[in-house]
Amino acid sequence: MDQGKSPVLYWLLLPASRLGWAVLGVVLVAVPLHASLRGVTGGMDNGIVVQAARVWLDGGSPYADPHFLYFPSAVLAAVPQALLPAGVLRASVPALVTAGLVAGWVAALRLHGVPWRSRFAVGGLAALALGFAPFAHLVTLGNWTVTAAVALPCALLLAARERWVAAGLVLGAALALKPLLAPVALLFVLARRWKGLAAMVLVPVAASLAAALAMPDPAGFVTRTLPFLLRGDDGFVRLYEASPGAVLARLGLPVPLASGIALAAAAAGVWCAARRWGRGDRTPARLSETATLLMLSAFLVSRPSYDHYLLVAVPLLVAGATAAGAVAGGPWFWAVLLPQVPGLARPWLDMETRRAFLDCATLCGLVLVAGLRAARRAPAALDASGKAGPPTVPGSRDGLVLTRPGRRGYSA
Repeated sequence: MDQGKSPVLYWLLLPASRLGWAVLGVVLVAVPLHASLRGVTGGMDNGIVVQAARVWLDGGSPYADPHFLYFPSAVLAAVPQALLPAGVLRASVPALVTAGLVAGWVAALRLHGVPWRSRFAVGGLAALALGFAPFAHLVTLGNWTVTAAVALPCALLLAARERWVAAGLVLGAALALKPLLAPVALLFVLARRWKGLAAMVLVPVAASLAAALAMPDPAGFVTRTLPFLLRGDDGFVRLYEASPGAVLARLGLPVPLASGIALAAAAAGVWCAARRWGRGDRTPARLSETATLLMLSAFLVSRPSYDHYLLVAVPLLVAGATAAGAVAGGPWFWAVLLPQVPGLARPWLDMETRRAFLDCATLCGLVLVAGLRAARRAPAALDASGKAGPPTVPGSRDGLVLTRPGRRGYSA
């Protein structure tokens, strides 16, 4: 056993047993199978995008549906699905969403240097699928949030290898499908990676402009969708929104005051993210914690904001739990996730239309836990050259990031 590594951590990083793999396989088959049996078109949210593509194929405007909140490029991306029978979508979409979440988990493990065959990797994925309600919700809905859940860890892995332009291209492609990862642009600003930022911005802009020219109303996203997002006054959507502004307003707080509280909390979260990046340690946690804080802070004010948005941040934080000083290494992180454990009795809150209160509690708790950890984190130690480097922890994997296959090094 490596010096300085706890027996529990050593055991977690050992290769998983055949039984562990078998249990994980059953879970990853059962979740999408259950979703396909419940749904008809591969999920309600995916159905909205597919229906928009069908409307466009029939010569109509996809933005006639106010719940279609995507860029024009997403319409063209959904055309292949629009041509498939409902039975094929019913079986394939939940499986593809599950595969996407698995891919995002593997990328997050690679970012933090955790072996994907380890007990931690196998058990962590099984725990997310069974013990984290948004996982099953996302598979059931078929929401395109899965593109962000895959793209963010992949982009951070590329950034850790100093391939910031490639990271920007990955994020830009995800934005062209669903504009959820836009707040990560601030990570490129903090890192002063302007070429990567340009790639992230230009890809969705170019794709959307090209697709808009094929729409009957090229400006539909600007004239219809943006006002809907800014108003946030849809009665159906409001019942499922997890942002504090929406939840506090449901509790009777005046809307301006509720929105002001959410905005202040988001600003504090962004400040903590900037402080986390400014610590200067060259570890995978610097990338993942800064990015997740930016995303979670944005979810505090975004309209709408749903529980499955948490899958963009939580797996990234959980994958880094084995590192010293990790956000997921403390008990408070797991405590704020308790509202998302399926099957727990929660009087008054068990109704589907009141679930947003639980989701808001988890979202605010994650921002608080991650933000406080970022604000309190000690400055990076100085190496012999006087440059900031990771603190020395015997036996720790902190500070080691994958630079290229078969080689490890430090990332600036």
